[in-house]
Amino acid sequence: MNLNNKTLLITGTSGFIGLRATERALSQGMKVCGLQDSSDKNKKAQNLGAKVIYGSITDPTVAQKACLGVDIVLHTDELAKEGGSLDQFRKINVEGTINIVKAAKNAGVKTFVHLSSVLVYGFNYPEHITEDGPLCGENNPYCQTKIEAEKALLELNEPDNFGIIIIRPGDVYGPGSIPWTIRPLMMMRQRLFAYANDGRGVINHVYIDNLIDAIFLAIEKEAYGEIFNVTDGQETTWKEYFTKLAEVAGFAAPFSLPKDELKLFLQLRYQGQKLFRKQADILPEAVDFMSRPYAYSIAKAQKLLSYQPTVDLKEGMRLTQEWLKKVDIQKLMQ
Repeated sequence: MNLNNKTLLITGTSGFIGLRATERALSQGMKVCGLQDSSDKNKKAQNLGAKVIYGSITDPTVAQKACLGVDIVLHTDELAKEGGSLDQFRKINVEGTINIVKAAKNAGVKTFVHLSSVLVYGFNYPEHITEDGPLCGENNPYCQTKIEAEKALLELNEPDNFGIIIIRPGDVYGPGSIPWTIRPLMMMRQRLFAYANDGRGVINHVYIDNLIDAIFLAIEKEAYGEIFNVTDGQETTWKEYFTKLAEVAGFAAPFSLPKDELKLFLQLRYQGQKLFRKQADILPEAVDFMSRPYAYSIAKAQKLLSYQPTVDLKEGMRLTQEWLKKVDIQKLMQ
């Protein structure tokens, strides 16, 4: 598929991934529509030249309106956090996804790309796990609802009329990433950040532009019915990643705690924040996300999409450092 002059709808267009996808799509000659929550006053996508509709992906009328005249949908909108009720996650990640995909199909959209997550494999998975799984919800609402959404989507795949592509990104970092750039730096600034168990295990980082490259390759190649793991393909330890992140921000290197002690510390911090009616900035469950053991395989994306990450960790950190010089990360968390 030639992407030039195609109309792309991006759900969650004001988010980290949605906004960068908007920039990249416009630069490639695509027309971009955005769908973002009505409570979100962010105008960045509009300022770039996208047409933005405000409303929820769970609203059938809004979804139908957003999909009219669209060739491709990139669904990035999600509820992503460490904890919460299953019903809360299911409403957005499953019901909202089903709502927008059905609206897309009814509107005659050709291609629907769903941004899932490698967290469908859970926290303890085989080394170099492929897209064939096994999948594991880990009794975690984010992991579980991502699995449910994938299953529902693949049932609607009709390659000749309505093609579904599922992307499972690794840990997406770079300018604007809250979980892997901004939040760790905020805690490092307060000398509150620690990694677990001497930083062993692998962070499956993927620089934001590498992820966007993979998404566009999958659309161009019309890889309907396929699922792709997407990372930078580097086996970087958690210690190495967070040490490099601290360096580019000019902060002291973070320290290590045993996993159980780190979880206890975050639990006590969370209880204190609840006591003083402050919004929790990080939950104990975050330790599970930040101590996964192995790399995921990206062999399928390399073979079928000819995906080759162009930004390695050194360059990604340099680009992140340049961005940090221009922004106040404190304001980005407000």
